[in-house]
Amino acid sequence: MSLAYEEHYTIRDYALWEGDWELIRGAPYAMEPSPSISHQRIEQALSFQVYKQLQNYIECEALAEIDWQCADDTVVRPDMLIACNIQGEKLTKTPELIVEVVSPSSAKRDEGLKFELYQQEGVKTYILAYPEEKVAKVYRLHEGRYIKEADFTDEQFDFMIKECALNIDFSQIWRD
Repeated sequence: MSLAYEEHYTIRDYALWEGDWELIRGAPYAMEPSPSISHQRIEQALSFQVYKQLQNYIECEALAEIDWQCADDTVVRPDMLIACNIQGEKLTKTPELIVEVVSPSSAKRDEGLKFELYQQEGVKTYILAYPEEKVAKVYRLHEGRYIKEADFTDEQFDFMIKECALNIDFSQIWRD
């Protein structure tokens, strides 16, 4: 009987790689060369809405395309996130909210691998935004598991992060 050998990389290996990569549970994943225009529009519209609402709440901030190191063998780069009480220049604390803009090439990773990772790491709200369908699937963490809140197309989503009431108007993120 033969055993399969799997490479297992750490943050030290990751730091030496050239190009754009994510490292999830020791396995490397190449990043797309650059997001599409619709991807960037959605990411910017979401970031802009949340950024404006967080201006007077200095504990938390909206960040886009930042590496989050959540373990010695895991570094991911969500499209957008909200993190609180950030210390230093590297994000190592679990974000409150993560948004992934899903493309055909990222769907399997965003809906499966990252869904499980974010759930396990305790990300309270996970949003999967689908540009082609103009729908966002919102999941909330409840007793350690994601429960689907709803599918949003042109509705508003109200939520809390710490003591800050926030709102995303999904009608403002889709562009014809």
